[in-house]
Amino acid sequence: MHILLIHQVFVRPEDPGGTRHFELAQQLVRSGHRVTILASSHNYQTGEKVTRVRREMLEPRLEIRRCWVAGSFTRSFFSRTIGFLSFLISSLVTGLTVRDVDLVWGTSPPLLQVVSAWLVARLKRIPWVFEVRDLWPAFAIQVGVLKDPLLIFCSERLERFLYSHADQIVVNSPGFIRHVTERGGAAGRLAVVPNGADTRMFDPRSDGRQFRLEHGLTGKFVALYAGAHGLSNDLPVVLEAAGRLGDDSRIALVLLGSGKEKADLIQKAQQLELKNVFFLPPVPKMQVAEALAAMDCGIAILKSIPLYGTTYPNKVFDYMAAGRPVVLAIEGEIRKVIEAAAAGIAVRPGDPEALAGAIRKLADAPEEAREMGRRGRSFVEAHFDRPRLAALMEHILVEVAAGRTVDLASGM
Repeated sequence: MHILLIHQVFVRPEDPGGTRHFELAQQLVRSGHRVTILASSHNYQTGEKVTRVRREMLEPRLEIRRCWVAGSFTRSFFSRTIGFLSFLISSLVTGLTVRDVDLVWGTSPPLLQVVSAWLVARLKRIPWVFEVRDLWPAFAIQVGVLKDPLLIFCSERLERFLYSHADQIVVNSPGFIRHVTERGGAAGRLAVVPNGADTRMFDPRSDGRQFRLEHGLTGKFVALYAGAHGLSNDLPVVLEAAGRLGDDSRIALVLLGSGKEKADLIQKAQQLELKNVFFLPPVPKMQVAEALAAMDCGIAILKSIPLYGTTYPNKVFDYMAAGRPVVLAIEGEIRKVIEAAAAGIAVRPGDPEALAGAIRKLADAPEEAREMGRRGRSFVEAHFDRPRLAALMEHILVEVAAGRTVDLASGM
């Protein structure tokens, strides 16, 4: 079948960011399907133009079409909103020109691009799948980004409308099920395809020697955070933890990535005279394995907001696939995974003392840390390996294209 994926922030392996949808699309193509992706012309982490090519064949039967976008992901809330609105219009126009489509797949966030998926599907009279990767607008409201009562009202009404009109809903964490069903998503057409990792991309035996050498990390116990530097990521707590670890010359904290808060974080680190913190630019996903091989533990952190306890952050599965222990400052569903796998140390969100203590504990017990990493790798292989999840997504898409729905509203 021919699947149309509308995904404003789609990431190729040569771009920084998560490649979940590239990997899923690649697996669909290998199974004989055709996938066309409508995406923004700009990278969501850096704001830079991804390519000047409007249409690009990533491989046979896997095509990406770039849609015009105004505004920027890396600037103000107003600028990002303009970007979302412009993509809604441009992806709708482009989507209507794509021929012989059997199914539309819309993914959120941002929520507005799902409107485009719904419209394209209805105008073409074909089924559509709503994939929920984050609970918007609820996350934006709890973190304080969305404050205007009228915008909140309109966003919540739109969310309910899309849930109730989707032919199938797919969530990437079991923690999302209750929120979605309470807002109009019927449990009988709700399935879980969790986040995960392609374990083939990572070699737990690699020591990342070249990466360490290039960045002055040789001989250090490296605690690495990889990902967006945004308001939700609570990275000031990592800097506070670094201050508490400043007396331990063994330990280096590395923040790899980009985002709208990065400049402020660098300034704060300079003000605190943190010599043990290294800020590194984002790397393409194809180079992430080398960076993660250089770390001794991975840091996953979000603000202490109740809804963040529903998430399955991709970076956690990458850390586990790399065979490294996780220092987790997130409550809820992902903590259950780490504890079930015995693959790291969980601490209270927003507690720099606890975060520093967990990192120091792993540095003091390197063999125990390595064993945690081995257990994490095995757990991902058994439960969260990308090819297995891609096969599940394919099953759902095939069923929906045939006019049936899938009820898989359960956990791992």
